[in-house]
Amino acid sequence: MHQGTMKAWLDTSHLGGANASYVEDMYEAYLEDPQSIPEDWLVVFETLPIFRDGQDTPHSKVRDYFRSLATDTQHQRATRLSDPETDAKQVKVLQLINAHRFRGHQHANLDPLGLWKREQVAELDPAFHGLTEGDMDREFNTGSFAYGGETLKLRDLVKALKQTYCGSLGAEYMHITDTEEKRWLQQYIEPALGQATFDEHKKRQILEGLNAAEGMEKYLGAKFPGAKRFSLEGGDSLIPMMRELIYRAGESGTKEVVVGMAHRGRLNVLINILGKKPGDLFDEFAGKQAATLGSGDVKYHQGFSSDFSTPGGNVHLALAFNPSHLEIVNPVVMGSVRARQDRRNCDDGKQVLPITIHGDSAIAGQGVVQETFNMSQARGFKVGGSIRIVVNNQVGFTTSNPQDTRSTPYCTDIAKMVQAPILHVNGDDPEAVAFVAQLAVDYRNQFKRDIVIDLVCYRRHGHNEADEPNATQPLMYQKIKKQPTTRKLYADKLIEQGSIDAASVTEMINHYRDALDKGECVVEEWRPMTEHSVDWSPYIGHQWDDEYPAQLAMDKVKQLSDKISYIPDSYKVQSRVGKIYKDRQAMAAGNKPVDWGFAETLAYATLLEDGHRVRLTGQDSGRGTFFHRHAVLHNQQDATTYMPLRNLSKEQGPIEITDSVLSEASVMAFEYGYATAEPKGLTIWEAQFGDFANCAQVVVDQFLSSGEQKWGRLCGLTLLLPHGYEGQGPEHSSARLERYLQMCADNNMQVCVPSTPAQVYHMLRRQVVRPMRRPLVVMSPKSLLRHPMAISSLEELANGSFQNVIGEIDELDHSKVDRVVFCSGKVYYDLLDARRKNQVNNVAIVRVEQLYPFPHQEMAKVLEAYQHVTDFVWCQEEPQNQGAWYCSQHHFRIAVPKGADLSYAGREASASPAVGYPALHVKQQQGLVNSALNLSSDKE
Repeated sequence: MHQGTMKAWLDTSHLGGANASYVEDMYEAYLEDPQSIPEDWLVVFETLPIFRDGQDTPHSKVRDYFRSLATDTQHQRATRLSDPETDAKQVKVLQLINAHRFRGHQHANLDPLGLWKREQVAELDPAFHGLTEGDMDREFNTGSFAYGGETLKLRDLVKALKQTYCGSLGAEYMHITDTEEKRWLQQYIEPALGQATFDEHKKRQILEGLNAAEGMEKYLGAKFPGAKRFSLEGGDSLIPMMRELIYRAGESGTKEVVVGMAHRGRLNVLINILGKKPGDLFDEFAGKQAATLGSGDVKYHQGFSSDFSTPGGNVHLALAFNPSHLEIVNPVVMGSVRARQDRRNCDDGKQVLPITIHGDSAIAGQGVVQETFNMSQARGFKVGGSIRIVVNNQVGFTTSNPQDTRSTPYCTDIAKMVQAPILHVNGDDPEAVAFVAQLAVDYRNQFKRDIVIDLVCYRRHGHNEADEPNATQPLMYQKIKKQPTTRKLYADKLIEQGSIDAASVTEMINHYRDALDKGECVVEEWRPMTEHSVDWSPYIGHQWDDEYPAQLAMDKVKQLSDKISYIPDSYKVQSRVGKIYKDRQAMAAGNKPVDWGFAETLAYATLLEDGHRVRLTGQDSGRGTFFHRHAVLHNQQDATTYMPLRNLSKEQGPIEITDSVLSEASVMAFEYGYATAEPKGLTIWEAQFGDFANCAQVVVDQFLSSGEQKWGRLCGLTLLLPHGYEGQGPEHSSARLERYLQMCADNNMQVCVPSTPAQVYHMLRRQVVRPMRRPLVVMSPKSLLRHPMAISSLEELANGSFQNVIGEIDELDHSKVDRVVFCSGKVYYDLLDARRKNQVNNVAIVRVEQLYPFPHQEMAKVLEAYQHVTDFVWCQEEPQNQGAWYCSQHHFRIAVPKGADLSYAGREASASPAVGYPALHVKQQQGLVNSALNLSSDKE
């Protein structure tokens, strides 16, 4: 610090003489939280002369510096005197404020039942800080506490702190490291003392929400006694909370809200927020719903869409369909939101808001919650923050106590991993609930980050309405039986305030019940849908054999081939990548056969050229796990990136190729959600190794394979699952083809095993160009990416189409063929190589490139020349109990001529997908090839 600056500092500070201990205490407060001290002290500490060049300085060095000032007689003369006792008390007051910000939530009145046994926090007691009754009427500086001006009497300050941090709202936010966020939250919460001031209209609106929540549940309970509905009763404040969230979002410019929730309270949200007709719900309870083409699902898994009128305009609402895997819907919602934001060119996320509703046990217990939190700020998955509501009924899923369901004080502690603010709120204080709803929307829009509302409530009935909760929770349910409903408590409060009279309350109840009797929509804000922009009508009602334009003009193919092979001169790429692109330039010129990476990239280019969106996500997807794609180039000089696929033309469609977080379940679910909201493009999830999709099995089971049957939900998601036996052990061989085939029925999805670059090119194009939107599961090769025999020509790409079955390619004399081998994937080239080496001329090889839906017509055409053959073999690399044999042999038997035999050639059944020893792998591979070709075991 220069001499002039030092003099000014000495003349205006309290840093010397008898004040040294006070300064040390103030400095301790500064270290704990810079925001807890007055602004002038913040300036002092941030400009201390011992802080040089922005470097951290040890605390001991600062302390010694203060003490040296205390003994500096020149400094003592320059320092104005103050009362050390008063100054010490001032520091303690600031520490008391800080203690409430950090730990006030632990004394908050959060439990409507009053059963929580909370730890007493000594730091929240003024006496802990040495503040006595005699200090209560003294004025103290309040630092950055945003209420009551710069000074307050200690008595008034303590009261304000208790109201703000220990009332119906318990705010946890001091774990956030960003000072601006903490300051914003303090400025929002503290001036209002943690509660909003609502006018009579808003109070009546809140009461109407509670009346609807309670009224609907009681109506269903009386009309369908004992029927499962997973009642919201006890958590009734969720309905006014949801309405307030939507109002606030609409006011701030939001156009769409996507909601994901499990079954608890879902029927209530459907009726009282989204505007589903009660009559339709009653018909479902009575079993009268109209027959559909699918199998359907239970009432409390269904989704719905509508428009909702707000002061800022209509907001489109979408409640996502969800199975009983409670939290798996979270990333599905995020994917759907991202697709809607992309379609609207909304970079800040403000136009589309995700809201996810959790259970207290589920948010703490299910790993996909952590995965989804982890994605929230990742480049390929962020959506501008989400609002996460926990309907915390304090019981968990069936009979659990908190100590059985988590290892943390709060079920919401998981959210601290992304430094999300957590607002605990008493569900029996609906005005506090409405306040935190407004806060949540404003925070999300301001900082584009997640925020959590912990709605502490209870469950009036058991896990379902046929359950008996007293059996396991006797004390809680004795209390619940005596507990007035939230509606009753709030109505009584408003009557006492004079905001409404008892007659109006009764009229409100009767009016809602009459509306339920009529069976029509009970949501005044409901509007016919106009806001939603996705049109699925072009993709409905199409069949697998619908024709589509597969061919592309050769000049266009060559033009795009040149563009995907181009690297700017300014880009210095890694040498191996440079070799790949040099080869691609030769392929584009027709001087070299097309390989897998070139054909795949060209397929994306043709779709982009036509204006379609392409989105590819997975671990290592930019480069490709097996070093084949290199769609994203990295400059070796400055690490900047370049994507040839983004530089095709000004009018091209957008493309995103993203290396994902190291998760499978959440990322696949995200992409499923994206594909359900974006039918016009190609959406791909790629596994690093095919068997890694095991970690996302619930997504395949509950959404991908059955979503259309259960919910009528179309989805064109493509899965690329690397698969192939190259002696790399059990976890790096099989994508578990058998699992996908086992789930195939009702033409629900495609399962393909392409064997040439032309096939992958046409397969990917077909997924978009054909107006069919069903999942595509691809057993994607590994060794074939650079196999010398797995090549194609530009002519095959331009003039061909996807072949579901590929017949014999060698010029065999059909009449001499006495055996036909069916196969799929890489084993074809092993069979072909062995047959040629051993000059076997009596065995034909037929590739089945699409295993489901099984191509019976194409197979019949290929087998026309082999009707005399009676010996047919299915050959596979996978063990007998895996792969396609068990799930597809009935299709093979239908395909072969009448009276012909069908046998199996492959590995024996195994509990493991593959062996781990390379030598044993080679021996097994030679054995299955020899068996298929009827070669003796000593031949290779």
